[in-house]
This record gives sequence, structure tokens and C-alpha cells, in this order.
Amino acid sequence: MPTDLVLLSGRVFTGTELHPTATAVALSDGVIVAIGSDDEAQAAVSPDAERVDVAGGLITPGFIDSHVHAVQGGHERLTCDLTDSTDAASTLEMVAAYAAEHPDDEWIIGGGWHMPFFEGGNPRAELLEEAVPGRKIYLVNADHHGAWVSPAALAAAGITKDTPNPADGHIDRDEEGNPWGTLQEGAMDLLEHLLPVPDDAAYVAALEETQRYLRSFGVTGWQDAIVGAYAGMRDTSDAYIEAIESGRLTAHATGALWLTRGFGLDDVDDVVADMVGRRDRIGTRSNTAGGTFRTPTIKIMQDGVPESQTAAMKKPYLDACGHPTSHLGPSHFPPAVLDATTRRLAGEGFQLHIHAIGDRAIAEALHAIQGANEVADIADTRHHIAHLQQVDPADIALMAEIGATANLQALWACSSDQMTELNLPIVGEDRFNAQYPFASMAAAGVPLAMGSDWPVSTPDPWQAIHVAVTRIEPGDTTSAPLGSGEELTLTQAIAAYTSGSARVTHHDGRGVIEIGAPADIAVTDRDPFAVPPLELHTVTNVLTVSDGVVVYRA
Repeated sequence: MPTDLVLLSGRVFTGTELHPTATAVALSDGVIVAIGSDDEAQAAVSPDAERVDVAGGLITPGFIDSHVHAVQGGHERLTCDLTDSTDAASTLEMVAAYAAEHPDDEWIIGGGWHMPFFEGGNPRAELLEEAVPGRKIYLVNADHHGAWVSPAALAAAGITKDTPNPADGHIDRDEEGNPWGTLQEGAMDLLEHLLPVPDDAAYVAALEETQRYLRSFGVTGWQDAIVGAYAGMRDTSDAYIEAIESGRLTAHATGALWLTRGFGLDDVDDVVADMVGRRDRIGTRSNTAGGTFRTPTIKIMQDGVPESQTAAMKKPYLDACGHPTSHLGPSHFPPAVLDATTRRLAGEGFQLHIHAIGDRAIAEALHAIQGANEVADIADTRHHIAHLQQVDPADIALMAEIGATANLQALWACSSDQMTELNLPIVGEDRFNAQYPFASMAAAGVPLAMGSDWPVSTPDPWQAIHVAVTRIEPGDTTSAPLGSGEELTLTQAIAAYTSGSARVTHHDGRGVIEIGAPADIAVTDRDPFAVPPLELHTVTNVLTVSDGVVVYRA
């Protein structure tokens, strides 16, 4: 139950700006009751209220993660989690160790391996065979757009040199056409019918682990970017319902229903009716512990990622010699189908959450949102585009004009190994340096929100804020910023991750520190406004409060 609490001797970020004078915030009965000096805050609550000296730390609204894969991330943490591997050898050692601990499992399932650890970004099936002979293995990579599988897994699925590529993906092959061991985009689904299916109890356990993990970083709410069957995961709707009904989910979540690919114009009415039915079945769920869940949003993945040349580009990718190829990358939805579907969805009151990374996919997403605005007010629906890696400068003004929110995954906007080794050679220096134009979008008036895309990358907001402000990878002290001039201010970055994300995820009234607002609070170990920018990644969360309840202490 919420208790009276006073946070003293800190600095206060309101959700939009650093408060000019306040040092304390008082909470009572689950809401914020005072913002001001230490004395003013203490006077607003009972004498027996808990008092916490934050010792100069920053008191912010609880962070809202506007793009996270909550069930998937929690499930990976409970399976063969390769997130913390440091090179190819450690990755294989972790797979072997997990296999040894689970000798009776028919399949070894997990993910989080990092493409830069392997030549060309795509490891061979034989590496898994050498590490764990004879086992069926399916491991999704860190960006979740590809999977690494073992020879036994390929054999079980009947994938050979004669297996055609699916329309929305491809099987990586050697020079003779034999499967290499990695499957991109829709090709991951070739094994879906064989993979073990976790039951709802396993997914509820994954949600509990996610809730615990995110709260340790000061995250009090999120939008799950895929509620549906994807990349070996079955539909998670019932797990959310069970977690809410049983009181095991006490955080605030919204979900984006996954729009499956491969349908045509004649199928639009049926597809939209199915989405409406799924939304209505879930409804608006809540419990007495404060947990909430509903699905006002549709997730549309319009393209893939540059590293596998599946991001949809306006200009071709480059070959090994730096010459243009004929390959532009696929649009997962033909523009005519995308436009027709999004207009119908907007008419049913859905928000659009569109994954678009390549500049052509972004242009297609903007055109779809422009059409959706003609049938529903964006002020209510709050459409957004996630990732926005390769933005055509000519499209930024349109994005501002139509009110589409930029849902930023800021941690990627730096010259990391993956970017320099796998991205730079195939897009060229000019396009490389123009990626993630955060400041340009903000200057044009594009609304900003932030999300982690965890488990693709860490859910720690301070790692992403570090890159948003510096454009340099955390811990890197020698590289130049990616795209000089595209840095956000610290104020802009924190605001995007709090009030900006609260708005776009329909967590209305949250993401701010205001009198009467829900008492969702995060506290840092120091004042980030007094920290050198290149040390922002060292800022840590020490206290998290959700609806007035302390849910994490360092």
C-alpha cells in the first residue's frame, strides 16, 4: 500500500524541465502532494512519514519505456541469455554451459548474441555443432531480426539448398547455396512450428522478471511493442490478462497488437476486424495492486535492419568495393496495402506504432500516418514511428506537420562496432553520418519519446540518455560523435523518456512531477546535470516508486 514519503536534499526534474528551486518532493496516498524546499515538503505530510535523503541526486518522474518487448525480454532472461557475452568464444561457452545445465531439453532456446562478434555478422551453424554436438538450437540475435540455428535444427525443419526464401525474409547461404545457419526476418518462422511452446505460466513468470528488472532502472511503465506471435514467441495476450487478474503485474502497461504480414487488399477488412476483436477481448484490465493493461495500438513492422540489408532504402546498398548494388531492401507491406490498412485501423480508433528504419520505409510510414490523420484525430491516437535510423532530411518537415512522434532508441546513435563494421560498408560514409537525426527532428517540432527496444539493447534509460546527449557509445572516450550537431540536450533527453513517452503510450497524467499526479518517481545516485556528458552512463537509479509504493531500493 502507498505510504507517506518525502524525498529530500535533491534536485527535481518535472518531466519537461529542471525545477529552478525545488529540492524535495512529498508523496501521500499514492500521489504527489508537495514540490519545493525540504521544509515545505516535510510540512505536507504526517510526522511519521518516511524521509529519504537523496544526497543531491535527481528526482524525476518514473521513466516510461515507449518501445520494449516485455514478455520476450523476461523470457530470454530465463532461457539461454547471451546478452552479456563479450566475444564469439564467450557466446559459444555460454551456449554450451546452458546446454549442459539442460541435458533433457529437446531444444535450446534463447537469444541476445551480438552480430559484430562474427565475421559478416552471421555465424555458421557448424559453430553450434562444435560447441554442442547434435542438439537442436534456435537463438535469436540481439536485434531480433535474425536467428542462428544448428545443423540439427535445420534438418528438423527440412531446410536445404532447395528451400525457397519466404517473401518477407531470406535464408543465408554459402557459395553453393547450402543454408549457412542464420535466418533473416520472415525466414525465422520456418522453424516456428517446431519450437517448444511456453505456457501462460512461463510467460507470466517472464512478465514478473521484466517488471522487477525494469523497476531497478527507474522504469514504472511501458508499451509492449509486440503483443502477438513473433520470432518463436506465441501470442502473449493471455499472459498479460493472467498477470493482471492474479495481481502479479502491478506496473502500468499498454500493448501494441502485432499486425501479421502477407495479406493483400482484399483481406484488409478481415484483418482489421480481427484486430478490433483482439482489442475488445483484452479490454482495459486493472487490479487493486495498481497494475493496468490495454491494447490501444497496432504494431506494424515496415522493414528490417541495415546490417542484413532488410531495411527499406531509397538508394541501393553498396557492395564490398563500395559500389551501388541493385538491392534496396524490402518493404514488408506494399504501400497500397499499408495505406488502406492504416486508414481502416485509424477509423477504428487504433494508434499506429510503425517500425521504420530505412528512409523509404520511413517515407511510406509517414504517408500512411498522413492518410490515417484524415479519418482520426492524431491528438487522440498519437501515431508514432520507432527507430528512425536513415531519415531523408526532406521528410522531417512532413513528420512535424502531421504530428507523428519520433519514438527514439537512442542507444544506437553512435559509432559502435556493429555500426562501423556491419553498417558503414554497405551504406557509405554520407548516409552513415546522417543517421538518427535527433536534433533536426526536435528543431522541426517533431514530438519526441524514448524506448529501449529491450532485449535488443539495455533497458537502462541512462545508457540511452548518454548517447542521446553525446552521440558516443558509453565508455568510449576517443571516438567522434556520430552526426555532429544531432545531439539532444540533457533536458530534451530526460523529457522524451518521461513526459514524452507517457504521452505517446497513453499513460495520461504520468511522466510528470506535478501536484496531484500519480507518485511514479525515480531517483539517481547523483545529479546528472553536474556530471560531465561522457560520464552520464555512470549515473544509476537508486530508488523507484510506483503509485506511492517503493518498488526498488539499491
